[in-house]
Amino acid sequence: MKRIIAVLLIAAMALSLAACGSSGSNKQNSHGVEKLVSDYGFQWTDTSKPILNAQGAKDLTFTVYSSKNASALDYNDMKIMQDLYEQTNVFVTWENVSESVYSQQKNLIFGNADNRPDAIYHAGMGAGEIIKYAKRKVLLPISDYLEYMPNFSKLLEERPDIKKQLENVEDGKIYSLPRIEEMGLLQNPNILFLNRAWTEAAIAAGAVSGLSAADLKDGLALTSAQMEALLRYFRDNDMNGNGNVGDERPLSFVYNNWQGNQCDLYGMFGLNDNLEHRVIVDGKVTYTVQDERFKEATNFIANWVKEGYIDKVSFEQSQDNFLANGKGLETYGAFYWWESETVVSNPENYITCAPIIGPNGDQTVCISNNPEVGTGELIIFADCPNFEVLLAYFDRYYDPVISAQINYGPIGIVYEEERDANGMLVQKPIPEGITSDELRLQNAPLGIIYLSDYAWNNVVNMEPRAKLRLERLTAFVTPYMPTNTKPFPNLQFTLEELNTLANYETNFNDYVRTNLIRWLLGGGVSDSEWTSFQNELSGKVNIEGLKKVYQDAYDRFAAN
Repeated sequence: MKRIIAVLLIAAMALSLAACGSSGSNKQNSHGVEKLVSDYGFQWTDTSKPILNAQGAKDLTFTVYSSKNASALDYNDMKIMQDLYEQTNVFVTWENVSESVYSQQKNLIFGNADNRPDAIYHAGMGAGEIIKYAKRKVLLPISDYLEYMPNFSKLLEERPDIKKQLENVEDGKIYSLPRIEEMGLLQNPNILFLNRAWTEAAIAAGAVSGLSAADLKDGLALTSAQMEALLRYFRDNDMNGNGNVGDERPLSFVYNNWQGNQCDLYGMFGLNDNLEHRVIVDGKVTYTVQDERFKEATNFIANWVKEGYIDKVSFEQSQDNFLANGKGLETYGAFYWWESETVVSNPENYITCAPIIGPNGDQTVCISNNPEVGTGELIIFADCPNFEVLLAYFDRYYDPVISAQINYGPIGIVYEEERDANGMLVQKPIPEGITSDELRLQNAPLGIIYLSDYAWNNVVNMEPRAKLRLERLTAFVTPYMPTNTKPFPNLQFTLEELNTLANYETNFNDYVRTNLIRWLLGGGVSDSEWTSFQNELSGKVNIEGLKKVYQDAYDRFAAN
């Protein structure tokens, strides 16, 4: 039976590949730029005018393969794609598949030179894959043809930091187009929220010292002793009044989630931890798990878990479960997330706190390595006929007005036809029966964009939710980030460095995760266990080798 299923799966994948590359064996001829200009009116310098004339729109077509969200419309049916065709006269046929199908077909597509699309959108190309396929001349070296991409060329000139994140170390060329959405949010994924009514009750009962009801305002900075007293009171009392003392969750988060995770708790001990346990301090690659304060913090947090101040469900629940559990009956005393409005039914009952002040007076936050620049988002195959036209087409995506629609949805559906008094795009009211996320996912392909300070100040208004996040982070989180500590940018590695990462990094991550979850749920780490852990890190886990790879790559990035 398994053999039959496997044969059927292979056959289905082969048929799907044939469909996605239907233009492959029958690809149009490559005409050369002079003929494109003379016969098809090809122009790329004026980004307000069509790229091709009517004959070009008729004769030239491109096939782009892309995974898409299950909620999204077929890209061929999306208004933004139809609008782009009207604006450019470049006809693109989109071949949409699910993310799982793409992951299955990816290697087959790259290996089938006779029958593949012209480009892959949402390509998810890692540095190693780009090096491999660049060496085989499979990928178009986009940086060799930047004259056809005025928007992207300007971006690279103005942002050399982004350019460095895209350049292949092996030959200095760019083989993929990026997604860039800079809001200043991702490096700080946690904000602490505290239940005001429950805290007032604890104060009235005399359960916590040095705190009055008048102090319960946004920006409250609690000591670890005060937070512990509050969590103890939340644990021991029927705070939501339903007659059940056991359903309150004093402090909750989603362990190792990209946001709303446990890492800010390590800030009580002066550590700017993150999920990789790796940051840049004074220009040097630093692993927090090698710091003695990490042991002290882990034991402190483990005691909060043991005492029931931290809900043990925090270590096993999914993000969806965490959000669902916050609705309806009030159960959360305190929690980490980006905004209370997403988590609980009564967000007005929660105040936004500053980071907790630790037992030794330390007060800092997680610095996440989640990048706001997404590399490897789109690639074009080297054998794509008339690739100059496709480059000019995708260059339009980096116009901020187009970027906003690619990212959130089109004018007429998501944005008003008329702009505000400042000439900026304004979101329409959300239709009844649909959320803003659902509307966005249906109508926005996401992918390659450039939305940064200029766009937010001159072209498009941030979503209200994003504005709120940024306001809170600016007021209550970023002031506690040390100036000498930075997150990692996207780094480019040599083939040798990538081999080192491939050989050791998975083992490192597994080793740290296994031990850390055991310590946090098991009461802490002993001195002997910590010594053994450090010896293993420096031995077979090869943390020093990993550190050297990251340091060399970062030094190249930071060099003038």
